This record gives sequence, C-alpha cells and structure tokens, in this order.
Amino acid sequence: MRKVFIGLAIFIVVLLASAALIPVFFKDKIKERLDKEIAKSINARVLYETDNVGLSLFSTFPDLGLSVKELTIIGKDSFQRDTLAYLPNFSLGLDLMSVISGDQIEIKSVQLEEPRLRLLVLKSGKANWDIFIPDTAATPEAQDTTDFKMGINHWEINKGQIVYQDLSIPFGVNAYNVQHTGSGDLAKDIFDMDTKTQAERFTVTYAGTNYIENKKLDADVTLAMDLANAKYTFKDNNFRINDFVLGMAGSIAMPAEDINLDLTFKALETDFRNIFSLVPGVFTEKFKDVKTDGKVAFNGYVKGIFNETSMPGFGVDLKVNNGTFQYPDLPQAARNINIDMSVKNTDGNIDHTLVDVRKLHLDLGKNPIDGRVVIDGLEPMKIDGNLQAKLDLAEITKVFPLEGTTLRGLLAVNAQAKGVYFEKHMPVVTATLNLSNGYVKSSSFPAPLEQVTVAATVANRTGNAADTDIQISRFRMLLDKEPLEGRVAIKNLAQPQFDADIKGVLDLTKLTKIFPIEGTTLSGRLNGNIMVKGKMTDVDAGRYGNVQASGTVQIAQLNYKSTDLPQGMRINSAKATFNNEQVALQQLNGYLGKSDVQMNGTVSNYMGYLFSENQPLRGNFTLRSTSFNVNEWMVDERTGQTVSASTQQAQGVVQVPANIDMVLTTQIGTVVYDNLKLQNINGKVSLKDQIAKLEDVSFNTLGGQFSTTGSYDSRDLIHPKFSFGLDIKNLDFQQSFNAFNTIQHIAPIAKLLKGEFSTKFNLNGELGSDMMPVMSTLTGKGMVEVVEAVVSNVKALSKISQLTNLKEVQNFSLKNRGFAAEIVGGNLVVKPFDFSVGDIKMTVGGTNNLSGKVDYVVAMDVPSGKVGSSLASKITGLTGAQNLNSLERVTLQLGVTGTYNDPAVALKGSSLKAEASSIVKEVVSSKLENVKEKLNVNVPTNRDSINAELARRKQEAELKARQELEKKRQEAEQKLKEEAKSRLNKLLGPKKPVSTPPVDTTKQQ
Repeated sequence: MRKVFIGLAIFIVVLLASAALIPVFFKDKIKERLDKEIAKSINARVLYETDNVGLSLFSTFPDLGLSVKELTIIGKDSFQRDTLAYLPNFSLGLDLMSVISGDQIEIKSVQLEEPRLRLLVLKSGKANWDIFIPDTAATPEAQDTTDFKMGINHWEINKGQIVYQDLSIPFGVNAYNVQHTGSGDLAKDIFDMDTKTQAERFTVTYAGTNYIENKKLDADVTLAMDLANAKYTFKDNNFRINDFVLGMAGSIAMPAEDINLDLTFKALETDFRNIFSLVPGVFTEKFKDVKTDGKVAFNGYVKGIFNETSMPGFGVDLKVNNGTFQYPDLPQAARNINIDMSVKNTDGNIDHTLVDVRKLHLDLGKNPIDGRVVIDGLEPMKIDGNLQAKLDLAEITKVFPLEGTTLRGLLAVNAQAKGVYFEKHMPVVTATLNLSNGYVKSSSFPAPLEQVTVAATVANRTGNAADTDIQISRFRMLLDKEPLEGRVAIKNLAQPQFDADIKGVLDLTKLTKIFPIEGTTLSGRLNGNIMVKGKMTDVDAGRYGNVQASGTVQIAQLNYKSTDLPQGMRINSAKATFNNEQVALQQLNGYLGKSDVQMNGTVSNYMGYLFSENQPLRGNFTLRSTSFNVNEWMVDERTGQTVSASTQQAQGVVQVPANIDMVLTTQIGTVVYDNLKLQNINGKVSLKDQIAKLEDVSFNTLGGQFSTTGSYDSRDLIHPKFSFGLDIKNLDFQQSFNAFNTIQHIAPIAKLLKGEFSTKFNLNGELGSDMMPVMSTLTGKGMVEVVEAVVSNVKALSKISQLTNLKEVQNFSLKNRGFAAEIVGGNLVVKPFDFSVGDIKMTVGGTNNLSGKVDYVVAMDVPSGKVGSSLASKITGLTGAQNLNSLERVTLQLGVTGTYNDPAVALKGSSLKAEASSIVKEVVSSKLENVKEKLNVNVPTNRDSINAELARRKQEAELKARQELEKKRQEAEQKLKEEAKSRLNKLLGPKKPVSTPPVDTTKQQ
C-alpha cells in the first residue's frame, strides 16, 4: 500500500511539473505559428506585444491555454482609421496533443474578456470584418493546410461591447455589457449550437430612428446547424426585450451569395404589460409596481430571398385590446388603449409595403386620442387617415411620470389626409394645430418657457402641390422674460412662395439646457430681427432683387464646443447684417481654440446655396491673428488628444467642399505647425470647384524667407493632386532636413551640410491618405543656389578621396554656387554644375531615388602631379598616354553608384583634355532621358513624334561632331604656329656657348 501512495505522489509531482514546463517548452513554437498564421490569413494590422502572450495548462486543463492581452485589430485601406476589435484579454484553449505533435494545432475554446467590437459596412457594401485572405490555390477537396484547426466546442464573451453599423441599408445595432456563451462541436457538419446572450443596453436603429432603444436583452437560442448546406434552423428559443418575449421558428439558408429566409415569430406572452415595457422611458425600477391590464397579440413572418437586388416578403400584425396602465404614485390612468394594425409586403418590393392602422385609441386621463391611417405603397404613396386629439398638458403629468417637469397649456390637433403623394402632387389635407398658454418648466432648466403660443394650419383642397398653404400665423414664447416671436407662411409647394418675420433674443445657454444637443456645449446671446419674402423661382434663377430680405443679428459671448470641434470657438462680439444679395460679417472678434482671430467679410448667393442645388456659396473674408496654433487642430479622432504632424496616423484625404467659392486674405503674426514657427504670414487662400489655391503666400521660418503659390485639387479623392511654386531664400540645410520629410527623401545629403541655400522650385504630384506627398509621383524642376556650405563627412566624397588620393575633396566649402535640378517620378536629377576645391576643378551631376540608390558622375580636372602612381597607371591604360608627367592637368571621370549610405566609387574614364563639364553633361542628359522613358514622361507616342525625336538627336550628334572636328583643327593650327615660332626664335636668337644640358625628365622623348 505504501508503494501505491509513493507511486501516486510521484505521478502527481510529474504531472504538476509537466503542467508547469509544457508552456515553457512550447511558447516560442506557438508564438511563431501564431505570427505565421496572422501574416498568411489576415489582411489587417494585428497589434500585440510579445510579452503579453502567455501559456498555461492549469486554467484550461486538459487543454493548453493561450492568452493574448491588449490585442488590437485595425483595418486597412478604407478602414485604416477603424479599430475592428480591441481585446484586453483574448484566450484560446488548444488541444494539448495537437500542440505536442506539432502537425496542426487544434483550437477547442475561445474566451473574450471585455472586448470592444465595431462592425462596419460602408455604403458600397464593403465590410471591415472581411479581413481574411482567401487561399486561391486551395480546392474544395484540399485538406486544411493552415497551422490552426477549428475544433471549437465552447466560446464565451464577458462584459463585451458590440457595435454594428451597416450604412448600405442603413441599419445599426448597439449592445453594451454583453454576456454571451455558446457551445457546439464546430468540427462537425451537423450539430446543435446552444447560445445564451444578455445585454444590459440594446438599441436597434434604422434610417436614423431608434426602434428599440436602451432595452435589456436576454436571448436563449438553439440552432440546428447544417454547415454542409449552410442552413440554420431555429429550435428551442426565446428573445426577451425588457418584459417582451418573442419566439422564432423557421430557418436561414445561405448556400451561395443569396440568403434564403423562412421565419415566423410571435409574442410568447399575451399580457399588455409585456409590450408596454418597450415604450421609451417606461422600463425603470418602478415598472414592477405599474398596474396594467389588457391583452396583446403580436406575430409576423419573413419569407424570401435577400441579396443586393431583392428583399424577402414580410408581415407584422399587432393587436392591443383594452390596455390600461397606471403608475402607483400618479392619480390617473391611461385607459381604453386599443390598437389594430398590420404591416405587409408580399413580394419584397419595398415600394409595395402596406401599412394599415385600422384603429388607434387611448384616453390619457380625460383626454382622448383617436386616429387611423392606411398607407398603400411608398412611391407613390396612397394615404387615407385622420388624427384627433384634445390635450390638457397638465393632465399628461398625472398619467405618465415626468419627474421634475411641469406642463401646462391646451393642445388641439385635428388632421385629415386622403389621396396620393408623389412629386408635385399631395393628398387632400386639412390640419390644424393650436397650443395656447403653454408652460414648460423642468428641474434641469435654468428658467421656464412661458406664454408659448402656436397657431398653425395646413390646407390642400385639390391634391395639387401648387394649392398647398402652410401657415404658422403666430408663434411666441418667453424664455426668462426675453421674447422670441414671429410668423412663417409657405404657399405652393410646386413653386414655393415664402414669407417669414422673426425677431427676438436667444439666450443659447438657457435654450440648450431646455433642448440639449448631445456632445455639444453652446452658450451666448443672439439678438436679431430677420425678414424674408419671395419666390423660390426667383431664388433658383438668381433674381435675388425680387426677394425681400433684411435683418441684423448681434452676437455676444458665443462659445461653441462639440465632439467635432473639441478645440472650441469663442466669439466675443460680432455683427451680421442681411440683404437680398449678401450677409456682411463685421468686426468679428474671438478665438478658434486658443488662437485669436479677427474677421470681416461678406457672404453672397446665400439664398441660392441654401435653397437650390449646385449653387455655390460665395464669400470674401479677411482674417487676422497674432498667433495661430495649428497643432491644436491635429487631434486623434478617437482619443481627442493632440498628436504631432510627424507621428499623426492617416486621417484620410481632406475634401475641399463642393459649391464653395471663397477667398480668404490672411495676415498672421505667428503660426505654430508641428515643430515649426512660421512668422509674418501674408497671402490669399481661395476655395473653388473643390480646389484650394494659395496666392502669393509669404512667411519666414528657420531663418529663411518663403514665398509660395500653389493648389490642392480634391476632385479625385483617390488621387488628389497638388502643385506648388516655392521661392526660398537663405534656408539652413540641416534645419530644413529636420523639418521637411520631402527633403529627407529626396536630398538626404542636406543633413550633413552646414550652411544656407536658396531655391526657386516648382513641384507637383499626388497626396496620400495621410495628406503627405506620394514621393513616387513627385515631379518638378528649378534652381538651387548654395549661398554658403561646409561639406564634410559625406561618404561618397571620402571614397573619392581614397581612390584619387586627393585629401582636399573630403572637406571643403562652397559659396554662391548654383545648379539646376529636376524631379521626375520621385527621382532627383541634379544637372551638371562646376566648382573648385583648391586647384581641382570639379563637375558633378546625376540622380538619386527614394530607395536611397545613387548614380552620379563626378569629373575632376586635376593637376597631373597630384595623381598617385596606382591611379596614374590606370589613366595611362585608359588614355594611351605613356607619361602623365608631360601634362599639366588630367581629367578623371568617376562613377558614384550604390546607395547614399553605402556608395561605390569607380574610375570610369579619363581624358588628357580639360573637358570635365562636357563629360558630365552628356552622361547626366542620358540618365535623365532614361528616367523619363522608364516613367513614360514626355515619351513620344506615335511614329511621327518618334521620327522627329530621332531627327533631333541626329542633328545634335552631327552638330557635336562638327564642333569636335573644328576644335581639333584649331588645336592643330595653334600647335603648328607655336612650333614655327619656336624654330624661328632658335634661328634668329643669340648664340650661347655649347654645354651639356642636364637631362629634362619632365618632357616626353
């Protein structure tokens, strides 16, 4: 027996040791497989730290637990700013034997703790969760070749947040504090999947309307899964939303792209209380004490094919009989609630929907509401209905709990409509709405709304839109004793005529407390008087002289801040005056964020912009500021925190608004942008036809003076274009390198130069999604003048020095030297330029590109005595000269290739003549042509142009040959003259005593 216990103890120790050591042995292996699978299978950015990957055998025994903390999945392309999933704690249960064997790791369970999922479908139908890379080489019969195998039989979500938004429908679902568990053997083709889902808050939105808002969800669903046929059948299930319980039967099949729906649903409980729990604001802690009575029947179906071009048919029936509810603390009940309605669509064509509210009646205390309506079709829409209500608003608070709110006033509504609604046609309508002596006070209001009076009528007795008459003959209210009143009349909806007169004071602080705007803070006072009268035909035709418009608005201490404008805006004072043609803004004084602004200007064609399509809003403003901080406006969309321009993630291409024709003349003392301070900015910015233009904009920064003109064209958002003309004077090389990423890409040598340069350069190209230039599209040309520069530590020059044994070319100074340059498709082409380093004459030219590759030619006119012996032998081999000592100078042709950080220098040729400049010009011209041909820039595209190009090149070659021949003739003639002169001197000159001269070793024998 003792041996048994000893053996058992040893077994337990070995088991525990194995459980502790197995994760250590296999962590690197699984991490490697995980990274490989992500790279192979997922087209998205998957972010996690290696230190946040853990393995354990204790928590998931007998499976091996793989956990990843702080895992983030971010989309690409259209979704590069969207976080698809943020998983603080993501766990997988892995089959232990599959890990040990190493062939294919089998996933047995998945657990998500507090995940945040955002599922988005664009209007185009593109979904952000479509991130899996298809295996194009796989066949239906092929075995699963992935590193992981899905054998999941259990999954769990704890305290999750799920947001689904489909902009193509548009439809949305939001669920918060989600608890979800599921089980089923996903390794099989046929099995039952059991799920339990709870959400503390559940909202369903369609077309901007919340049909279910902040309800509690509790769903138990069992689906019969047929994966082979992609068919899913509802078995035992119920969906509980608040107290409303819904049952589902039928199936969903997705054998191909179509979704085949065959579903029925019905309320599983028939008490009125259940459906009453769905009414907004009803389901609170006090709901359990509400007295209810009455019965309800609710059922419906969805049947048919759903795809991009068709919808299934559907139908819903709702009946409420003698419903009643009364809150325990309120004196009166709502009684006689009777509803009989149906919504049907038999063929899936949404325009054929029939809404039939046969009966609607309820008594709110002593106030009856009656109505009925039939809507047959949506376009055109056939309507037949009426609504009648007489309400003492004070009675409503005796029936329905409105804590902290006082209502008074008499509201009467009487409306009838019958006929067909479509373009330029309306039903016959008579409707009146009258509110007298209205009063609204709430504990959240700073002051009550008093003496609220509204008298409105809508009439159309023929069915023609031209005969419609809408009259708000009077509206008036007092807000904290300050009046706002007016009238509005609209006639003839086919060719509308309008007449409005509004005057009064708006205290925005008090008004937004009564009518809050979510995510917005607004305060200040508007005092105005606006009158407008005219016809829309005159507005559409631009005959604004026929429109009577006038008014004045005084703005004082206006403060505005929102989620879209977190920096905020403050207007201390401003005045706006109106007439038919324009709105004049005078003496605006305030702040944008923390930056002070002063503005004056006018806006014209505002009527055409507001009331017609495709008419531009024109404006002309002057803007002055002592200091403007651009960094304050560069914020992360999700966190609202300021980010620098250099580290800012792509926020998408900025689109210049359509139908805007604006000119902004600016005068700003200091602009702070990233790490730059721009001083004394002056110039114009114009916006028109979705193009922004800079006109004569000048400023100082980094010790240099800048002048620029340019444009940004956003008409093609896939390939937005820009062009700039730059005139820069006395800019520091190293500061420019640190400040401008374009220089970092195109001219990295600027980092090593000490001094200043000036340039006149024209640039154009495309911008990427981060609003930075796409370097491969960059094209331009201009001149660069080196005002003064100390050249040192350039690797290419060090290697030239090593090859030539000319130490002085490693470090030297340049002053007032200029050169021409051209940028073609992101390649910088430096045209040949000359300079001297001591008694060495140099000519340099060539190209470098975005990948760091360089291809330069350096021609050096060097005293022959400075050429080392090893290099001299190479030169004699190239030129055929037998002794360099007989020459005063020699020209070296060097090639600099490789990369900027690792260049290679080689002797490409040599000449006994001083022709450095012509050598480099010829080589660089050839390189420029090659670059242009590769990028198809200015390449002839037809036979005539090709012939013309060949003829041009032939003429150039012939001219060059004639010039070379003439040069040689002149050289020979000069040599002959010099020889004749020498001989004549020997003949006529005085005779000297004969002596043996020393041997001259400097001349060729």
